[in-house]
Amino acid sequence: MWIYRDITDILQKNKDLVQILVGPRQCGKTSLLIHLDHGFHEVSFDDLDQRSLAQTDPKLFLSVYKEKKLFIDEVQLAPEILYAIKRDVDLKKRSGEKKETFYRLTGSNLILMDKAVKESLAGRASYFQLNTLSVAEILKSTSHSILEILFRGGWPELYAGEETPVKKYLNDYISTYVEKDIILSAGIQKSSEFLKFCKILAGRTGQIVSYADLGSDVGVNNGTIRDWLSILEKMKIIVIVEPFYSNLTKRLIKSPKIYFLDTGLACRLQGWSESVPILNSPQIGNLFETLVFAEIYKTITNFGLSWKIFYWRSRDGEEIDFLIEKDNKKFLFIEVKKSAQTPPNIGSYPEVKKVFKTAVPECILCHMEGDTVFNQQVPIRLLRDYLLNNTP
Repeated sequence: MWIYRDITDILQKNKDLVQILVGPRQCGKTSLLIHLDHGFHEVSFDDLDQRSLAQTDPKLFLSVYKEKKLFIDEVQLAPEILYAIKRDVDLKKRSGEKKETFYRLTGSNLILMDKAVKESLAGRASYFQLNTLSVAEILKSTSHSILEILFRGGWPELYAGEETPVKKYLNDYISTYVEKDIILSAGIQKSSEFLKFCKILAGRTGQIVSYADLGSDVGVNNGTIRDWLSILEKMKIIVIVEPFYSNLTKRLIKSPKIYFLDTGLACRLQGWSESVPILNSPQIGNLFETLVFAEIYKTITNFGLSWKIFYWRSRDGEEIDFLIEKDNKKFLFIEVKKSAQTPPNIGSYPEVKKVFKTAVPECILCHMEGDTVFNQQVPIRLLRDYLLNNTP
């Protein structure tokens, strides 16, 4: 079963010679690019023979596929090829050839990918990020409940039609991508502590980060905690969300919050083996807030938007889960609750009034179930469309 990806439109409209699609393993990069255009010749550097030729003689490697549009999967495994692509791109530009995409490159190890591209293709390629499936993408093609989506996350293989055991799939993912790929590429020495750190961090998704508390619980210093958070953010496992502040917001709390980009991974790292018990657990609030954050984040990246996500919390107890800054300094507050209820009256919040004065932004409440928007109460299944169509 093919699930349409929201990023498709901006990929098709872009005509740059080189497109680079990044994202974590198994989020659907290869399937998307193959589905997008069958005219590209596919090469994967997971194939040792192909990788070896690209590493030892990149010019010869490209000559083998001369005049063919080329899709290279896991290109970071042979970064030597990027210099040969750079030379070919420069020649094509000078020759005045028709502007169209000639190379599509993917990479799942974003630490290695970022370094390789910056050294070779800076200014010559368009970057795109693919995430795991959003709630809106999943519900276009399936009828899973929001709770089941929260538990499974957005991994395409878990919605492909054949029933894949969720627990086994996520266990395998953690052991291959988190325990091996990330640890090896980042040069992490304390592998057992790092896995412990990931599990503890999953338990705190949607919460304010305390480096000291994390370091104490894991048994490493604050500097290591900061480094590991940075690694997980670069690999698109988590996002660190800063509080909103301006010259007028001195009374707002300044510590960041962390969110996992996929709730399935967070649920498995927390130890959940099935979905139903999560609903009445103490973790449901933060896990659902994480799902809402991921939906906002995926909407922004899938549609190539320049919006920013903050949270709002003051020292006097004002708290709103998300503040989105859209283009031209337009803002939207989003409060998250498991069930539908009236959004908070943020116009009465002193710090909100001080910062925004008479132009207090709209505040909506995003909840778990339902399929209609009513009195600024927006079910998560409609959140993407609301963000795109109903806000300033």
